[in-house]
Amino acid sequence: MPYLKVQTNKSLDADTQATFIKQVSAAVAAGLGKSENYVMVAIEPPVPMLFAGDDAPCAFLQLKSIGLAESQTTSLSESLCGLMETELGIPAKRSYIEFVNAPRAMWGWDRRTF
Repeated sequence: MPYLKVQTNKSLDADTQATFIKQVSAAVAAGLGKSENYVMVAIEPPVPMLFAGDDAPCAFLQLKSIGLAESQTTSLSESLCGLMETELGIPAKRSYIEFVNAPRAMWGWDRRTF
């Protein structure tokens, strides 16, 4: 049920994308204390983006999950921004993350809702 979408203006080769989505999937599962069996990750590079009027590498991440607690967002931000820096070379100060707590009835899977 956790879904992470990453949009960036940085061009990434296929190998970098494949490695990154595996690492970030594991980080989301660990950060939320949920099974990675339910984690979905999408990455959309390159998307035309500006941050602070500059087109240097930047990113917007959106993490949606059922039961996402405010108390989890600081450590998730640290982990996700860290991966953006180390794996994609995008400085943490050039990434925004939107955290969304999704109600169970508003999340469908396998012909039902959670």
